[in-house]
Amino acid sequence: MDNGARHLGKVDRIDLTGLALHERVVARDLEILGVPAANWPAEIEDAAGQPVLDVLIVGAGMNGIAAAGSLMFKGIRNIAVVERSRPGQEGPWLTFARMDTLRSPKTLTGPALGVPSLTFRAWYEAKYGLNAWEALYKIHNRTWVEYLSWLQKVLALPVRHGAALEALEPAGPFVRAMLNEGGVRRKILARRVVLATGRAGAGGVFWPDFIDRGLVPDLAAHTNDDIDFAALRSKSIAILGGGASAWDNAATALERGAARVDMYVRRPYLPQVNKGRGSAFPGFLHGWSSLPDAERWATMVYLNDLQAPVPHETVNRTAGLSDFHIHFRTGIETASRADGPYLGPGFELTEKTPGSDPTLGQIHLVNFGAHASHAGIASDIPGVNIAAERVASAVVTSLFREDIDHMRRKVEAYNEPELAGTPFFVPESERS
Repeated sequence: MDNGARHLGKVDRIDLTGLALHERVVARDLEILGVPAANWPAEIEDAAGQPVLDVLIVGAGMNGIAAAGSLMFKGIRNIAVVERSRPGQEGPWLTFARMDTLRSPKTLTGPALGVPSLTFRAWYEAKYGLNAWEALYKIHNRTWVEYLSWLQKVLALPVRHGAALEALEPAGPFVRAMLNEGGVRRKILARRVVLATGRAGAGGVFWPDFIDRGLVPDLAAHTNDDIDFAALRSKSIAILGGGASAWDNAATALERGAARVDMYVRRPYLPQVNKGRGSAFPGFLHGWSSLPDAERWATMVYLNDLQAPVPHETVNRTAGLSDFHIHFRTGIETASRADGPYLGPGFELTEKTPGSDPTLGQIHLVNFGAHASHAGIASDIPGVNIAAERVASAVVTSLFREDIDHMRRKVEAYNEPELAGTPFFVPESERS
């Protein structure tokens, strides 16, 4: 048993006073930094006189929180964040992510936006104490969700839960979003849309062609599905594929009473080295998008062919269970899929034919679909702050460019005399 697991049971030792004091530190840090800045974009209305959002962010998980916070820090505060799940259920962590802990090391900062008091470590130490931090091995899923929920609160993000995006369509100079809130559909307009919708947020989960979809849900399921493991008690399960989620589901099924799990893997042995972790350094994460297309493609093919190994903790969890069996060199059809759309430098969608649909450039894809264009910064914890800064900076630049007439009038109207009260003050009526 790891130290993090032992500590999780000691919820009575949460130092709420310490956390409350820490939130005062956060407030002071933000005040010192002067964030969030005052709202500066022009106030835009539609033809009916209704206000238009500057940015609609879809998804209130890790990337949605970071994108919203970065935009607000930069003075874009006319935003909304919509999340289809209930509070505390954002992302995969308490649904289909069936590992015991995050796979990342505990020392990663989380979506802290460059503010030390917003890091996971600062929050964890304030809530559980320094000794608990030292004893923690890796971050448990529920603890990570608690941290992300705290960020939503302490940053005062305008999150609306239970609101699912159903469609996006052009609407003149805006993007129209169709939302479904508990069966009630409504449309809202936004100047920009950020899709922070996770690993399945760019086309959904992938099913190989050789799987008969008629087997779903009674006889087949995807690892991202809401699987009823109780219904699998005393049954034999076949798992196709040997990635981390396959092992997580194998362990979960056996722990919940499945009679046997057989895992079928194409490779002769499991991948051994996590090249993705070896590439998670600032140069790679910042520089990837600047590479020529051919270089990005060649490197991506290399990393994809090697694949990431299953974490050793996951292997030990599963292999230690009786009735787990793994079969290598099995004749499973090789599956492939496109790696995502071609995105611009700010995660914006691009047209195949320039001028055919300019609205595409107002939609920013900050999810796994950005992997080929921007590497893992839109889907993995090490790059979350880089992605947030990149998309927020792109939105700031484009909105300022659109609003330049408004900005010019704003500058021209600014009239606070610097020299009032000095011998050199000249009244406005006497200035030539």
